[in-house]
Amino acid sequence: MSRVQVEFCYGKDYRITYGRKVEEYIADFCLVSRNALTPLEYDIFRFHYILGADWKLCCWRTQIDRGSFFHIVYKIEQKLGRIFRELEPHGLFPLDEYFGGTMRNDRPNRAVALLPRRAPARVLRPPMGLSAA
Repeated sequence: MSRVQVEFCYGKDYRITYGRKVEEYIADFCLVSRNALTPLEYDIFRFHYILGADWKLCCWRTQIDRGSFFHIVYKIEQKLGRIFRELEPHGLFPLDEYFGGTMRNDRPNRAVALLPRRAPARVLRPPMGLSAA
């Protein structure tokens, strides 16, 4: 069982959100896999990677030979690896991009945001040419 994680969203509205990041990742992982693979590839993916069955049980269950099984496994790894990396707006791999990098659970210093902004300083430009005086 995972915990609910509270996140502070920095932006115009400054909102606090919460969610179960691990469950969201698992759901995204399974849905992307199901949409990207053919029914046979998804069956092998589910039996071999999700449920942990060895190649003998997968071959018996899907009624394919050993060579075809491993060719399909390599194809699954190549296809899903590319999709997980290039998925938008955030890839499923590497994990820090999915989970948003470094998460801070402390509140930002609001006093800094409330200070009035100063006008930009004027740049002093001395004359560059020589004048005849």
